[in-house]
Amino acid sequence: MEVVLYIIAILSALLMIETVLLQSSNAKGLGAISGELTANMNKKQAASVDAKLALGTKITAAVFVVSALLIWIFVK
Repeated sequence: MEVVLYIIAILSALLMIETVLLQSSNAKGLGAISGELTANMNKKQAASVDAKLALGTKITAAVFVVSALLIWIFVK
């Protein structure tokens, strides 16, 4: 059971990092990473992609927190 929780925590952490890095930035520094993603789309599609990435970040963060709490409970 613990091994499954560790795997879920690691995968959710990696997915959370990925979704955060793919979101468009308000600053000009890291915005270049996702600038290519939104360069060929209109503003509405870009906002839709950003909304989906934000939702994905929230979901993966929740999964990570729950798995971390479950690991803490079971390891005791």
